[in-house]
Formats: sequence, structure tokens, C-alpha cells
Amino acid sequence: MLVKNELVAKIKDYFDLNIYETKVWLALLGKGSASAGEIATISGVPRSRTYDVLESLEKKGFALVKLGKPVKYLGVKPKIILEKLKNNVRVEAEERVKSLGTLRETDEFQQLEELYTAGINPVKREELSASIKGKNLIVNHLREIIDSATEEVIMVSFADEIKLKEKIYLDLFSQLKKRGIKIKISLSGDIKTIKDLEKVLSVKINKLDVNAKFFIVDRKEVLFYLSPETTKEDQAIWINSEFFSEGFAGLFDLVMKE
Repeated sequence: MLVKNELVAKIKDYFDLNIYETKVWLALLGKGSASAGEIATISGVPRSRTYDVLESLEKKGFALVKLGKPVKYLGVKPKIILEKLKNNVRVEAEERVKSLGTLRETDEFQQLEELYTAGINPVKREELSASIKGKNLIVNHLREIIDSATEEVIMVSFADEIKLKEKIYLDLFSQLKKRGIKIKISLSGDIKTIKDLEKVLSVKINKLDVNAKFFIVDRKEVLFYLSPETTKEDQAIWINSEFFSEGFAGLFDLVMKE
């Protein structure tokens, strides 16, 4: 059975197998059932290694030992393998999330917080700025600074994007209102979409035709995107400067008055 090297390489990466395991599994799938000697011949894997590879595949769930003599092996259906791997990832992710959830209660985490605070205190506020890359990192940082808001959140974005994340912003604005935070929103885009969002989100929205996306929190921190699209390669700039933020918010107020 001839299998292209390109397929072997891709299957190896997809299923996290080594090269010999991949060749033997593919040989089993193509043959149906086979002895170790037959698999060595079909796969091109050295006979001396075939037994070890079959044992490894059996432990991982990719192969089964057929009952009877002589000993033969069966390749497990790819669909079953895929579902098993998906379930393993799901279980591992849940365990990881649970583990991270308890991390904040540990002494080690408190020491990390103290170390961060001690490192930040000597730094002037206007020197606190950073470039943030990646959708998830930006969203997490934005959530953190909005959660710390005590007075006001200014938001400029695109109506279509907010519409797609309507539920998320509904929850966010609801939380801000409960805390008594003033919300100022301006969106560019279709006026009907903006009016619909006003009703759903229960917040006044101004139409502002500007190709920009940024957030100002308490006129002390600004986070603005460097591109309009929200992708994994997204990039934003965060500036924690009261002087800059106050000036930026002042320009926003001036534009809205006009």
C-alpha cells in the first residue's frame, strides 16, 4: 500500500503521532486486519520496531488486538479516534480551567500580585503604556480596565460589530449601570442598526461617522485598536495616562457637541 509522504506528515501532526505510528496506523486502516509481519511489509516500518509501535498505538486507542491465533491487529475507525481526542481535549480544558479558578486563592498568587504592585508603584502613570497583540489578550485587558471603572466609560466603535456581539454588550452595560457608571457610546454605520441597538441595549447611542475603535475609561486610560477588523492578529495600544486620556476625551466631547 503506497501512501503519499504528504498525507503521512499531515496525519502525524493532526493526531499527534510519531512517523512510525502514523505509517502503521495507516497500514492497519488500509489492510483491515494484519499481523505484525504483514504491517511491517505494508508500512515500511522495520519489523524490529513494529511490535513496539503496535503496543503504543494500542495504548493510545488507535489499534485493537484481534482475538484468536495468529495474533492480528485492527485499526480503529478514524471517526472514533477523532471523537475520543476531542473529548480528551475537552476534559483537559475543563480540568485546567478548574485548576486556574483556584489559583487566585493560593499564597503564590498573592505574592505575584504583591510583586506586580511593588514593580508598578515606582513607575510614573504616564509611562504605563503597551502594545497588545491578539484578539483574546486585547479583550481580556479591555475587560480588566472596564471592570476597574468608577465614573465613566466612553466607547467608539462600529454598529455592525456591536450588533454581532449584542448579548455580550447587553451584559456589560447592565453591569456598568448597576455600578452607576456613566456610559457614552458613539457608533458609525447604518442609522437603523444604531436605533435598534439603542432599544436592545437600553442606552443612548450617538451616530459618529469616524473610522475608529477605542475605549476611554474614567478619562485616565485609553485603549484603541490599530485596525478596524477583529482578528486573532488584532493589535491595540493601551495608554494609562490621565493627561493623554483627558485630552482624548475632550476631543471626543468637542466632536459630539458639534
